Amino acid sequence: MRKYEVIFFDWDGTAVLSRNTPADVAARFMAPLLASGVKLVILSGTSFKNIDGGKLPERFEREHLANLYFGLDRGANNYGFDKLGNIISIPGVLVGQNEIKKLHQVCFDFHMKLLENYALNTDIIFCRDNYCKIDIGSNICRGSKFFFTGNELELINVGLVSHGYAEGISGLITLAEALGREHGLTLRATTDAKYIELGFGTKSDNVDAILSHLEAAAGRRLDCCFWGDEFLEMDSGVYGSDAFMITEKTKAFGFFDVSEVEGKRPKQVQRVGGGVERFLSFLNDQACKTPRN
Repeated sequence: MRKYEVIFFDWDGTAVLSRNTPADVAARFMAPLLASGVKLVILSGTSFKNIDGGKLPERFEREHLANLYFGLDRGANNYGFDKLGNIISIPGVLVGQNEIKKLHQVCFDFHMKLLENYALNTDIIFCRDNYCKIDIGSNICRGSKFFFTGNELELINVGLVSHGYAEGISGLITLAEALGREHGLTLRATTDAKYIELGFGTKSDNVDAILSHLEAAAGRRLDCCFWGDEFLEMDSGVYGSDAFMITEKTKAFGFFDVSEVEGKRPKQVQRVGGGVERFLSFLNDQACKTPRN
């Protein structure tokens, strides 16, 4: 595999087995690349404080932080560092409090429609910057793992059918976005099977914002690759959140999936399997190809 200038990657399930796992191993593989000038971009739907407890930058030399970036909260927050190691913000998709209130109402309407029409209960996580998480599989316990694994998709579909809901996950996505339009909102719904995430942005917004920032600084197109573990098709035409790394700006680059789960993926994605170990091995290989600055 050739040497890349920019590596975009998911965090949970790709760089670490769990966000509760210490990031020292991942950091050990990241450090040589940051030192050599390779840009590393962490993409996650979660917040900064949930990436190694918000302490990940402290694991690297301050002068190397200018090569580290975060695209978080489904497009809401993007961060980098200046040459002195001070954190900087790259504009993201942020909305006002009125829109957030409407989003919360949409999610509650979604919850009530499923409850009233199908006796299907859901849990809602409201405390995100520009989106909510709706747990449609509250009986499924992931433990310390915050990503799609094993037979979750089958369990979700069986659960939906047992409640008389025959439209599958794609139907839930359609319903959620339609309820948004009823409130005058253009919302994007994504899923990892257990959760429907509904909000104003996706990883696409993170990717495009950070890539535009990097290429503007470089004054040219950069050679990038993208790694994740949730590219899988969850239902007809509905792919996992990492598939949103594929945009008009990025579609010509390489995309790699470390998931072991069989199934259909976007045509741009190469399934390499191997989980976290496979991704860290890739970082090590890249470090061996990249001379230190």
